[in-house]
Amino acid sequence: MKAGVKMELRVEGEGVESYEEVMLIYGAALKQIQTKLQILNEEFQHVHNYNPIEHIKARVKTPESIVKKLKRHGYESTLSNMVKYCNDIAGIRVICDYTTDIYKIADMISNQSDIKILAIKDYIATPKPSGYKSYHMIVSVPVYLSDRIVDTKVEIQIRTIAMDFWASLEHKIQYKFTRDVPQNIAEELLECAMIVSDLDEKMLQLNNEIQEIRD
Repeated sequence: MKAGVKMELRVEGEGVESYEEVMLIYGAALKQIQTKLQILNEEFQHVHNYNPIEHIKARVKTPESIVKKLKRHGYESTLSNMVKYCNDIAGIRVICDYTTDIYKIADMISNQSDIKILAIKDYIATPKPSGYKSYHMIVSVPVYLSDRIVDTKVEIQIRTIAMDFWASLEHKIQYKFTRDVPQNIAEELLECAMIVSDLDEKMLQLNNEIQEIRD
């Protein structure tokens, strides 16, 4: 068994068995990251008497979503392209209370010796033009099979409850429009994003005041 073997697809064809094997590996990677986060959250509670993670959502992308994404980026719908170009087939969303928790969680993930950080996009420091805020990490985690170790990509999104509420609403609105979202709705969404940002800041300030009184 060799460490660091990249995910390889069967040469004889991209049939049902090959696809199922690949998705099994992504599912295993997802479980590993989810378990790690749960353990880190429990340890943080034990040491600091505080849980930085409110809850965790995990999902594996559907075949339809994968094909749609590959076509959008101009790639053929093959398993090899799926593994190479889709970084978010296995996805975990970590929801926390405060913006400071986001960076605590990101640091805890980065400090795991068997997790390799492939890419980071900080949409909190630099929000998208729509107002979207979140902290994205593409990581690689080894999945131990019976005959090999497979380095597998997982996307981790870390955001506050307020950010998640806004992002969920924006996603539903984007889904309803086959073309661009009408300008007036886009402007209202951006205004709501600013309100969410102010709310996060005020809640953090309130929490800090409470901690100072308790200390």
